[in-house]
Amino acid sequence: MRRLGLAFCALAACIGPALAQSCPGNPDAIGTSRTITVNPASLPQIGRMQYATSLPLEDHEVVITFDDGPLPPYTSRILDILAENCVKVDYFLVGSMAEAYPALVRRIYNAGHVIGTHSLDHPLRFNSMGEEKIAHEIDGGITAVDAAVGDPRAVAPFFRVPGLRRSKEVDDYLAAHSIAVWSADEVADDWRKGMTAKKIVALALKRIEAKDHRGVLLLHDIHPVTVKALPMLLKELKDRGYKIVQAVPAGERPASVPEYVRTKTASPAANSGDDAVSHEGSAKRAAHHSAKHKHVRRHHERTAVARADKPEATAYDPGAFAYWH
Repeated sequence: MRRLGLAFCALAACIGPALAQSCPGNPDAIGTSRTITVNPASLPQIGRMQYATSLPLEDHEVVITFDDGPLPPYTSRILDILAENCVKVDYFLVGSMAEAYPALVRRIYNAGHVIGTHSLDHPLRFNSMGEEKIAHEIDGGITAVDAAVGDPRAVAPFFRVPGLRRSKEVDDYLAAHSIAVWSADEVADDWRKGMTAKKIVALALKRIEAKDHRGVLLLHDIHPVTVKALPMLLKELKDRGYKIVQAVPAGERPASVPEYVRTKTASPAANSGDDAVSHEGSAKRAAHHSAKHKHVRRHHERTAVARADKPEATAYDPGAFAYWH
Protein backbone atom coordinates (compact mmCIF):
# COMPACT_ATOMS: atom_id res chain seq x y z
CA MET A 1 0.00 0.00 0.00
CA ARG A 2 1.37 3.40 -0.87
CA ARG A 3 2.52 5.64 1.95
CA LEU A 4 0.68 8.93 1.96
CA GLY A 5 2.95 11.96 2.17
CA LEU A 6 0.96 14.78 3.76
CA ALA A 7 1.72 18.40 4.44
CA PHE A 8 0.48 18.45 8.00
CA CYS A 9 -1.37 21.34 9.59
CA ALA A 10 -0.62 22.32 13.13
CA LEU A 11 -4.18 21.49 14.12
CA ALA A 12 -6.32 18.44 13.44
CA ALA A 13 -8.38 20.31 10.88
CA CYS A 14 -7.40 23.65 9.40
CA ILE A 15 -10.03 26.06 8.17
CA GLY A 16 -9.61 26.98 4.54
CA PRO A 17 -10.50 30.25 2.84
CA ALA A 18 -14.14 31.12 2.43
CA LEU A 19 -15.56 30.10 -0.93
CA ALA A 20 -17.52 32.35 -3.25
CA GLN A 21 -21.12 32.71 -2.14
CA SER A 22 -22.58 33.47 -5.56
CA CYS A 23 -23.79 30.57 -7.71
CA PRO A 24 -24.05 31.33 -11.43
CA GLY A 25 -27.57 30.85 -12.68
CA ASN A 26 -28.98 30.09 -9.23
CA PRO A 27 -28.98 33.06 -6.84
CA ASP A 28 -30.98 31.02 -4.31
CA ALA A 29 -28.41 28.22 -4.12
CA ILE A 30 -26.97 27.30 -0.74
CA GLY A 31 -23.41 27.09 -2.15
CA THR A 32 -20.34 25.99 -0.18
CA SER A 33 -19.25 28.37 2.56
CA ARG A 34 -15.76 27.10 3.35
CA THR A 35 -13.41 24.13 3.49
CA ILE A 36 -11.81 22.28 6.38
CA THR A 37 -8.44 20.63 5.76
CA VAL A 38 -8.26 17.30 7.58
CA ASN A 39 -4.98 15.87 8.86
CA PRO A 40 -5.31 12.12 9.58
CA ALA A 41 -2.34 12.24 11.95
CA SER A 42 -4.17 14.60 14.29
CA LEU A 43 -7.77 13.66 13.52
CA PRO A 44 -7.72 9.92 12.74
CA GLN A 45 -11.36 9.24 13.64
CA ILE A 46 -14.34 11.29 12.48
CA GLY A 47 -18.00 10.98 13.36
CA ARG A 48 -19.73 10.86 16.73
CA MET A 49 -21.99 7.98 15.77
CA GLN A 50 -19.01 5.79 16.68
CA TYR A 51 -16.11 7.97 17.81
CA ALA A 52 -15.46 10.61 20.42
CA THR A 53 -14.34 13.13 17.79
CA SER A 54 -15.68 14.71 14.63
CA LEU A 55 -14.95 17.68 12.40
CA PRO A 56 -14.66 21.04 14.18
CA LEU A 57 -17.80 22.50 12.66
CA GLU A 58 -19.43 25.70 13.80
CA ASP A 59 -23.10 26.16 14.56
CA HIS A 60 -25.34 25.38 11.57
CA GLU A 61 -22.57 23.82 9.45
CA VAL A 62 -22.99 20.51 7.63
CA VAL A 63 -20.59 18.32 5.65
CA ILE A 64 -22.41 16.11 3.13
CA THR A 65 -20.92 12.75 2.20
CA PHE A 66 -21.98 10.06 -0.27
CA ASP A 67 -21.20 6.33 -0.10
CA ASP A 68 -21.32 3.27 -2.36
CA GLY A 69 -21.00 4.72 -5.86
CA PRO A 70 -20.45 5.52 -8.53
CA LEU A 71 -23.53 4.17 -10.30
CA PRO A 72 -25.22 5.68 -13.36
CA PRO A 73 -27.60 7.27 -13.83
CA TYR A 74 -28.01 8.22 -10.16
CA THR A 75 -24.47 9.46 -9.49
CA SER A 76 -24.73 11.62 -12.60
CA ARG A 77 -27.99 13.16 -11.43
CA ILE A 78 -26.57 13.80 -7.96
CA LEU A 79 -23.61 15.56 -9.56
CA ASP A 80 -25.96 17.71 -11.64
CA ILE A 81 -27.91 18.77 -8.54
CA LEU A 82 -24.73 19.58 -6.62
CA ALA A 83 -23.44 21.65 -9.55
CA GLU A 84 -26.73 23.54 -9.85
CA ASN A 85 -26.44 24.47 -6.17
CA CYS A 86 -22.65 25.05 -6.13
CA VAL A 87 -22.27 22.47 -3.37
CA LYS A 88 -19.03 20.53 -2.85
CA VAL A 89 -19.12 17.23 -0.99
CA ASP A 90 -17.03 14.19 -0.04
CA TYR A 91 -17.47 10.86 -1.83
CA PHE A 92 -16.48 7.42 -0.51
CA LEU A 93 -16.24 5.15 -3.56
CA VAL A 94 -16.29 1.36 -3.72
CA GLY A 95 -13.27 0.11 -5.67
CA SER A 96 -15.14 -2.34 -7.90
CA MET A 97 -17.74 0.32 -8.71
CA ALA A 98 -14.95 2.75 -9.62
CA GLU A 99 -13.45 0.10 -11.90
CA ALA A 100 -16.77 -0.22 -13.69
CA TYR A 101 -17.37 3.51 -14.11
CA PRO A 102 -14.05 5.42 -14.31
CA ALA A 103 -15.63 8.20 -16.37
CA LEU A 104 -17.94 8.98 -13.46
CA VAL A 105 -15.06 8.84 -10.99
CA ARG A 106 -13.20 11.47 -12.99
CA ARG A 107 -16.32 13.58 -13.35
CA ILE A 108 -16.72 13.54 -9.56
CA TYR A 109 -13.17 14.75 -9.04
CA ASN A 110 -13.21 17.37 -11.80
CA ALA A 111 -16.42 18.81 -10.38
CA GLY A 112 -14.45 19.75 -7.26
CA HIS A 113 -15.57 16.99 -4.93
CA VAL A 114 -13.24 15.04 -2.65
CA ILE A 115 -12.80 11.32 -3.29
CA GLY A 116 -12.18 8.91 -0.42
CA THR A 117 -12.58 5.14 -0.48
CA HIS A 118 -15.09 2.60 0.83
CA SER A 119 -13.28 -0.77 0.36
CA LEU A 120 -12.84 -2.93 -2.73
CA ASP A 121 -15.94 -5.11 -2.60
CA HIS A 122 -18.11 -3.57 0.15
CA PRO A 123 -18.19 -6.59 2.49
CA LEU A 124 -20.50 -6.17 5.49
CA ARG A 125 -18.25 -8.14 7.84
CA PHE A 126 -15.38 -5.75 8.46
CA ASN A 127 -15.82 -6.11 12.21
CA SER A 128 -15.08 -9.84 11.99
CA MET A 129 -12.32 -9.87 9.36
CA GLY A 130 -8.66 -10.62 10.03
CA GLU A 131 -5.83 -8.27 9.16
CA GLU A 132 -5.06 -9.95 5.83
CA LYS A 133 -8.62 -9.51 4.59
CA ILE A 134 -8.81 -5.98 6.03
CA ALA A 135 -5.64 -5.06 4.13
CA HIS A 136 -6.97 -6.63 0.93
CA GLU A 137 -10.20 -4.65 1.07
CA ILE A 138 -8.70 -1.32 2.10
CA ASP A 139 -5.60 -1.43 -0.11
CA GLY A 140 -7.46 -2.99 -3.02
CA GLY A 141 -10.13 -0.30 -2.89
CA ILE A 142 -7.54 2.46 -2.89
CA THR A 143 -5.68 0.86 -5.80
CA ALA A 144 -8.89 0.51 -7.83
CA VAL A 145 -9.98 4.10 -7.20
CA ASP A 146 -6.44 5.35 -7.94
CA ALA A 147 -6.58 3.62 -11.32
CA ALA A 148 -10.08 4.85 -12.08
CA VAL A 149 -9.35 8.49 -11.30
CA GLY A 150 -6.05 8.35 -13.20
CA ASP A 151 -3.87 10.05 -10.58
CA PRO A 152 -3.26 8.66 -7.06
CA ARG A 153 -2.68 12.19 -5.77
CA ALA A 154 -6.36 12.85 -6.38
CA VAL A 155 -7.51 10.27 -3.82
CA ALA A 156 -7.82 11.54 -0.25
CA PRO A 157 -6.56 9.46 2.70
CA PHE A 158 -10.16 9.14 3.89
CA PHE A 159 -11.88 5.77 4.41
CA ARG A 160 -15.36 4.77 5.53
CA VAL A 161 -16.01 1.21 6.67
CA PRO A 162 -18.88 -0.51 4.80
CA GLY A 163 -21.95 -0.63 7.01
CA LEU A 164 -19.92 1.32 9.60
CA ARG A 165 -18.92 -2.09 10.95
CA ARG A 166 -15.63 -0.99 12.37
CA SER A 167 -13.36 -2.81 14.78
CA LYS A 168 -10.20 -2.00 16.70
CA GLU A 169 -8.23 -3.96 14.10
CA VAL A 170 -9.66 -1.83 11.29
CA ASP A 171 -9.02 1.42 13.17
CA ASP A 172 -5.45 0.37 13.99
CA TYR A 173 -4.71 -0.60 10.38
CA LEU A 174 -5.97 2.72 9.04
CA ALA A 175 -4.08 4.72 11.68
CA ALA A 176 -0.86 2.84 10.86
CA HIS A 177 -1.26 3.86 7.22
CA SER A 178 -2.13 7.52 7.90
CA ILE A 179 -5.73 7.20 6.74
CA ALA A 180 -8.57 8.94 8.54
CA VAL A 181 -11.51 6.65 9.26
CA TRP A 182 -14.87 8.33 8.77
CA SER A 183 -18.06 7.36 10.50
CA ALA A 184 -20.78 10.04 10.54
CA ASP A 185 -22.65 12.32 12.89
CA GLU A 186 -26.01 11.70 11.22
CA VAL A 187 -27.54 9.27 8.71
CA ALA A 188 -30.80 9.83 6.84
CA ASP A 189 -31.64 6.15 6.22
CA ASP A 190 -31.92 6.74 2.47
CA TRP A 191 -30.95 3.09 1.97
CA ARG A 192 -33.99 1.70 3.77
CA LYS A 193 -36.88 0.11 1.92
CA GLY A 194 -39.98 2.30 1.88
CA MET A 195 -38.19 5.61 2.40
CA THR A 196 -39.56 8.58 0.46
CA ALA A 197 -37.77 11.80 -0.39
CA LYS A 198 -39.80 13.69 2.22
CA LYS A 199 -38.96 11.13 4.90
CA ILE A 200 -35.27 11.33 4.10
CA VAL A 201 -35.25 15.12 4.32
CA ALA A 202 -37.28 15.15 7.54
CA LEU A 203 -35.05 12.55 9.18
CA ALA A 204 -31.83 14.25 8.12
CA LEU A 205 -32.98 17.61 9.49
CA LYS A 206 -34.30 16.08 12.72
CA ARG A 207 -31.01 14.34 13.42
CA ILE A 208 -28.84 17.32 12.46
CA GLU A 209 -30.82 19.60 14.76
CA ALA A 210 -30.59 17.05 17.56
CA LYS A 211 -26.78 17.07 17.24
CA ASP A 212 -26.14 20.74 18.06
CA HIS A 213 -27.25 21.87 14.59
CA ARG A 214 -24.10 20.63 12.88
CA GLY A 215 -22.46 17.47 11.65
CA VAL A 216 -21.27 15.05 8.99
CA LEU A 217 -24.29 13.68 7.11
CA LEU A 218 -24.08 10.29 5.38
CA LEU A 219 -26.10 9.69 2.19
CA HIS A 220 -25.82 7.30 -0.77
CA ASP A 221 -25.55 8.30 -4.43
CA ILE A 222 -26.84 4.96 -5.75
CA HIS A 223 -30.52 5.34 -4.85
CA PRO A 224 -33.16 7.08 -6.99
CA VAL A 225 -34.95 8.29 -3.87
CA THR A 226 -31.80 10.13 -2.77
CA VAL A 227 -31.75 11.93 -6.11
CA LYS A 228 -35.31 13.11 -5.40
CA ALA A 229 -34.50 14.10 -1.83
CA LEU A 230 -31.31 16.07 -2.44
CA PRO A 231 -32.80 19.29 -3.95
CA MET A 232 -35.38 19.37 -1.16
CA LEU A 233 -32.70 18.83 1.48
CA LEU A 234 -30.44 21.59 0.16
CA LYS A 235 -33.36 24.04 0.03
CA GLU A 236 -34.45 23.19 3.58
CA LEU A 237 -30.91 23.53 4.89
CA LYS A 238 -30.58 26.97 3.31
CA ASP A 239 -34.01 28.07 4.55
CA ARG A 240 -33.03 27.07 8.09
CA GLY A 241 -29.79 29.00 7.98
CA TYR A 242 -27.37 26.12 7.48
CA LYS A 243 -24.10 26.32 5.56
CA ILE A 244 -22.30 23.60 3.61
CA VAL A 245 -18.66 22.87 4.44
CA GLN A 246 -16.36 20.56 2.49
CA ALA A 247 -13.60 18.52 4.11
CA VAL A 248 -10.43 18.32 2.01
CA PRO A 249 -7.15 16.45 2.55
CA ALA A 250 -3.89 18.14 3.44
CA GLY A 251 -1.19 18.44 0.81
CA GLU A 252 -1.25 19.23 -2.88
CA ARG A 253 -3.80 17.69 -5.22
CA PRO A 254 -4.10 17.99 -9.02
CA ALA A 255 -6.44 20.73 -10.15
CA SER A 256 -8.09 18.19 -12.46
CA VAL A 257 -7.58 14.77 -13.99
CA PRO A 258 -7.88 13.85 -17.69
CA GLU A 259 -11.30 12.82 -18.90
CA TYR A 260 -11.61 9.08 -19.27
CA VAL A 261 -11.04 7.74 -22.79
CA ARG A 262 -12.41 4.24 -23.33
CA THR A 263 -9.94 1.81 -24.87
CA LYS A 264 -10.87 -0.88 -27.35
CA THR A 265 -10.71 -3.53 -24.62
CA ALA A 266 -12.68 -1.57 -22.02
CA SER A 267 -16.28 -2.42 -21.31
CA PRO A 268 -18.88 0.08 -22.54
CA ALA A 269 -19.93 0.38 -18.90
CA ALA A 270 -16.59 2.00 -18.09
CA ASN A 271 -17.54 5.07 -20.09
CA SER A 272 -21.13 5.28 -18.88
CA GLY A 273 -21.10 8.63 -17.16
CA ASP A 274 -24.29 10.42 -18.13
CA ASP A 275 -27.97 10.19 -17.47
CA ALA A 276 -28.74 8.90 -20.94
CA VAL A 277 -27.56 5.49 -19.79
CA SER A 278 -30.52 3.43 -18.62
CA HIS A 279 -30.09 1.72 -15.27
CA GLU A 280 -30.94 -1.67 -16.73
CA GLY A 281 -28.48 -1.25 -19.56
CA SER A 282 -25.65 -0.04 -17.38
CA ALA A 283 -26.20 -2.91 -14.95
CA LYS A 284 -26.02 -5.47 -17.76
CA ARG A 285 -22.85 -3.99 -19.23
CA ALA A 286 -21.22 -3.65 -15.82
CA ALA A 287 -21.66 -7.39 -15.27
CA HIS A 288 -19.24 -8.06 -18.13
CA HIS A 289 -16.61 -5.54 -17.04
CA SER A 290 -14.97 -7.58 -14.31
CA ALA A 291 -15.95 -11.14 -13.47
CA LYS A 292 -14.13 -10.93 -10.16
CA HIS A 293 -16.21 -8.05 -8.82
CA LYS A 294 -19.46 -8.32 -10.73
CA HIS A 295 -21.35 -9.59 -7.67
CA VAL A 296 -20.62 -6.33 -5.84
CA ARG A 297 -21.91 -4.13 -8.63
CA ARG A 298 -24.96 -6.33 -9.08
CA HIS A 299 -25.69 -6.02 -5.37
CA HIS A 300 -25.48 -2.23 -5.50
CA GLU A 301 -27.53 -2.00 -8.67
CA ARG A 302 -30.17 -4.39 -7.38
CA THR A 303 -30.37 -2.57 -4.04
CA ALA A 304 -30.68 0.81 -5.72
CA VAL A 305 -33.83 -0.20 -7.58
CA ALA A 306 -35.42 -2.89 -5.44
CA ARG A 307 -34.72 -1.32 -2.01
CA ALA A 308 -33.57 -4.71 -0.70
CA ASP A 309 -35.24 -5.61 2.58
CA LYS A 310 -32.98 -8.41 3.82
CA PRO A 311 -30.85 -7.32 6.80
CA GLU A 312 -27.67 -8.67 5.22
CA ALA A 313 -28.28 -6.60 2.08
CA THR A 314 -28.74 -3.28 3.82
CA ALA A 315 -26.06 -0.77 4.69
CA TYR A 316 -26.62 -0.66 8.44
CA ASP A 317 -28.20 -2.56 11.26
CA PRO A 318 -28.27 -2.04 15.05
CA GLY A 319 -25.36 -4.42 15.52
CA ALA A 320 -23.16 -2.17 13.42
CA PHE A 321 -22.89 0.32 16.24
CA ALA A 322 -21.56 -1.90 18.99
CA TYR A 323 -18.54 0.36 19.25
CA TRP A 324 -20.33 3.63 19.90
CA HIS A 325 -18.62 5.91 22.38
